[in-house]
Amino acid sequence: MADPYQNNVYQQGGGDSYGTYGEGVGHDGYGYQEDYPPQEEDAASDATEGHDEEDQMYEGEYQGIPHPDEVKAAQRAARTKGRSAGSAVSELQELSEQYEDIMEDCGHGKFQWTLFMVLGLALMADGVECFVVAFVLPSAEKDLCLSNAEKGMLGLMVFLSMMVGAFMWGGLADKVGRRRCLIVALTINFVFTFLSSFAQGYGFFLFFRLLSGVGIGGTVPIVYSYFSEFLQMDKRGEHLSWLCMFWMIGGIYASFTAWGIIPRYGWGFSMGTEFQFHSWRVFVLVAALPAIASLVGLTFMPESPRFLLENAKHDEAWMILKQVHDTNWRAKGKPEKVFTVTHIKAPKTAEDEFIEIQSATGTAVQRWAVRSLTLCKLVLRNVASLVSAELRFATLFMAIIWFCMAFSYYGLSVWFPDMIKHLQHEEYESKVKVFHRERVENFHFNFSLENQIHKEGEYINDKFISIEMKSVKFENSLFEDCRFEDITSTDIVFENCTIRSTVFYNTDLWKEKLIDCRLENVTFEHNKIGCHLDTVEENDVLIYLVSFLGSLAVLPGNIISALFMEKIGRVKIIGGSMLISAGCTFFLFLSLSQSAIIALQCLFCGVSVAAWNGIEVVTVELYPTSKRATAFGVLNALCKLAAVLGSSVFSSFVGITKAIPVLLSFAALVCGGLVALKLPDTREKILQ
Repeated sequence: MADPYQNNVYQQGGGDSYGTYGEGVGHDGYGYQEDYPPQEEDAASDATEGHDEEDQMYEGEYQGIPHPDEVKAAQRAARTKGRSAGSAVSELQELSEQYEDIMEDCGHGKFQWTLFMVLGLALMADGVECFVVAFVLPSAEKDLCLSNAEKGMLGLMVFLSMMVGAFMWGGLADKVGRRRCLIVALTINFVFTFLSSFAQGYGFFLFFRLLSGVGIGGTVPIVYSYFSEFLQMDKRGEHLSWLCMFWMIGGIYASFTAWGIIPRYGWGFSMGTEFQFHSWRVFVLVAALPAIASLVGLTFMPESPRFLLENAKHDEAWMILKQVHDTNWRAKGKPEKVFTVTHIKAPKTAEDEFIEIQSATGTAVQRWAVRSLTLCKLVLRNVASLVSAELRFATLFMAIIWFCMAFSYYGLSVWFPDMIKHLQHEEYESKVKVFHRERVENFHFNFSLENQIHKEGEYINDKFISIEMKSVKFENSLFEDCRFEDITSTDIVFENCTIRSTVFYNTDLWKEKLIDCRLENVTFEHNKIGCHLDTVEENDVLIYLVSFLGSLAVLPGNIISALFMEKIGRVKIIGGSMLISAGCTFFLFLSLSQSAIIALQCLFCGVSVAAWNGIEVVTVELYPTSKRATAFGVLNALCKLAAVLGSSVFSSFVGITKAIPVLLSFAALVCGGLVALKLPDTREKILQ
């Protein structure tokens, strides 16, 4: 077979606005050496990498089916012919076509898989962050004395901080660099996650979690933009979909480690009564491990060469592309393959020149101020360009799809466990024991009291010592000459009671728990300071189990969408998955038990993940390199806003009605699915 890459030379005009790398080629352009050996880097699948490809025969040769290399050669020839024919091709379009050819020559191998793991860990850290607060709240609310309002504020502010992070880091990544921004974002996340695990007060804990969320919010827009720029066109959809799996792995990791750590209340230490480090704080630290691992890996990874070329850093880009090429071909057992690229053209923008001129004058502080102000202006200008004439409809359609999908997905993700808790609470209340007008004298209560209501009782000279009281309510009762000692309580209330000559010693029965009570000669001694996690049973493992099963259910949907992303197409996968997910929501009308709700959650998560995969792939492919991370950041920020709205709206109807959450999710998914069908097919589109 003739070498498809032989004599493949791009003839380009040599304008002054270009920078070039390399010399020794007699023509101006992007050239290959004449003695370049035949390459068949894509004749075999990734699963057969390392085999002797010379001894394998392409099965289509007997049927007249073109060899994959012939197809790529034809595509290159068409692009080259278009340029040589003088067709109107912009500088950036020319660079896009050149870059695609280079990535095809570099192949897909060891380098991409290494980067895949490193960036996957960063994406995993984002998935973990979404679960951390939900998992620690049942324990942290005791440790930090959180009210219901404070718990709601904590969950809300963490998502809002991730929204700010997505917007900020996405914009900066297009101007400063993907790798640099990702390293800074993950560092911020790790540092403030570490500090939050030691925070003893609600204010500091909220502050540190906010800054942690700002850091981790940048991972999703940067990771997808970064990885896509190391992928050739025919690999992009599939491998970006495989990358999505790490978000699911993050959910599994978070639920599994929370399940194993938080109920172990003995895992921790204390320094007096002022500093408590309980097991939920250990979990917060463990949750930061994926971010740390990704940070370590990123120190060995290069910047995106596509970003460097867009910013006229030709030498750095050439060295990185050579590294990718050599790493892949050495791993495939072909170290003799030579990286033959000698010239790469890329425009040097006026923005770069402006920053260079401005940053070379004045004092150090002035230079920093000018650079920072200029950078902010460039980022905002980039954001504004997303609604320009050529991108207006793409941005509008993607905004609708992201919002509808996030509103429904995150809304139901909160509704499912809240509904299960509601059913559990109803079942628990149905078993409550009611005692009416009981009279107890000279009795020693040495057993726990749970799920009881005592009305108009009389307790004379009784002792409540070293017991637990859980979900107990005393109404219109009399306590006289009683002693409460070493009591731990959960959800206990004394309402409209009369308490006389009674001692409360070493208990957490605060006066706040005595509602409208008349106290006569009552003594409180050695009250327990702060809120305490009293028993292991307070950590209901169901919240971990539900999240674990929901994350695990994503696996089959992720695999199927990755395998068929190139065959079916992104648009059909997004539209079809959202419409099928909309149909699944109607089964919620039939969910009358906890097991049925868990099964429906697994079904919904398994189907909707295919839509998420397609949305993220299309977002990468619709926008040019100079705006890719910015667009992804803006859309991901919109996603977080929709998540806040969805979770707030859906949770407000728990225990009231199922109809409104079902209809809202159905309407959002149908709307998003129909809009998705209007998107252009980007399967055969070169990354701009």
